[in-house]
Amino acid sequence: GKPSDINQKPIGTGPFVFKSYQKDSNIRYTGNKHYWAPERVKLDNLIFAINTDASVRVQKLKADECQITLHPRPADVTALKNDPKLQLIEKPGFNLGYIAYNVRHKPFDQLEVRQALDMAVNKQGILNAVYQGAGQLAVNAMPPTQWSYDDTVKDAAYNPEKAKELLKAAGVKEGTEITLWAMPVQRPYNPNAKLMAEMLQADWAKIGLKVKIVSYEWGEYIKRTKNGEHDVSLIGWTGDNGDPDNWLGTLYSCDAIGGNNYSMWCDPAYDKLIKQAKVVTDRDQRTVLYKQAQQYLKQQVPITPVAHSTVNQPLSAKIEGFKVSPFGRNVFSGVSIEK
Repeated sequence: GKPSDINQKPIGTGPFVFKSYQKDSNIRYTGNKHYWAPERVKLDNLIFAINTDASVRVQKLKADECQITLHPRPADVTALKNDPKLQLIEKPGFNLGYIAYNVRHKPFDQLEVRQALDMAVNKQGILNAVYQGAGQLAVNAMPPTQWSYDDTVKDAAYNPEKAKELLKAAGVKEGTEITLWAMPVQRPYNPNAKLMAEMLQADWAKIGLKVKIVSYEWGEYIKRTKNGEHDVSLIGWTGDNGDPDNWLGTLYSCDAIGGNNYSMWCDPAYDKLIKQAKVVTDRDQRTVLYKQAQQYLKQQVPITPVAHSTVNQPLSAKIEGFKVSPFGRNVFSGVSIEK
C-alpha cells in the first residue's frame, strides 16, 4: 500500500491485535491468541479511550469506567493516593521539560539575548506552581538518571537586572515583542504549559519584553515548531532508550533540525563531540565526550532546562502486573484485572 497507511493500518507481532481506531475517541485491541508467550496475554479486550481533560480522566478512573489513566494534575495526586480503591505508582521521571530559543529568529541568534532570557526565568516559582512538588529543578540538557550526566553543570543565577543589561548591550529595545509557544497538551515533563507560559510572560516582562503566547492543536504545534515558526517554544522529551545520544544527538544536533531540534541550533564544535561519542564503544571514553558536550551546550544556551517531573501513575487497585516504563510507554503484556 501507501507509506501513509502505516499509521492507519498497523501490523505487528505483539500481545494485542489492532481492531479499530476512531479519531479523538478510542483505539481498540483484542488479545493475540497466537502470541509466542500466551501466558503474557491476560486481557481479552484493551481499549484506549482518548480524553484530553485530566479531571475527567480522574473521574472516570474513580467511577471504574477505566482502570488506568495518565498524567494526573499535581493537585489531584494526594486524593488519588488516599483513595482505597486506587493505587498510585511514583517513579523518578526520565524526562526533561525545557524552553527552546529559535536561533534562526532575531534577536535569539545572539548569545547575550539567550543568556538574558535564561537568567530571568524564576525556575523555583515555576516548579512550585506548575509541578507542585512532583518535579525537580533541571539545570542540564538531560536528566540526572542518564549515565554520563555531568553534575558540575550549573545554572546562571536568577538575575533580572543583569538580564536587562545584556538585552540593552545586544541592542534589544524595551517593549520588543516576542512569541512564546505553549503546548496544548499535558505531558509528564510539563503538566501545565499554559500556566508555565503565563509565568514566563511575567518573568520576561520584568526585563522589558512583551510576550505574546501562541498555541495550536498538538499536531499543528509540532509541525509548525519543527518548521521553526516560533520565537520561543515550550517542549520536552521522555527518553526512548537509555543512551545519552537520545538526548544530546536527538534534541540538539545539526541533523535533528526539522526533527526534534526546536532551537534550530547547529554548532560544528558541539556536533563534532557527539559524533565522536557515537562511534566509540567504550563507555568511559563516551562519558568524557558527552560531558564536554553538556558543558558546551550550557555555555551556548540554545535551551533553558526547567524541570524533570516525577511520573505519577494512577490505576485501579484491581490491576495487577502493570509496570511504569521509564520511556513513557504503556505496556499491557502480563497485566491482568482482578475479577
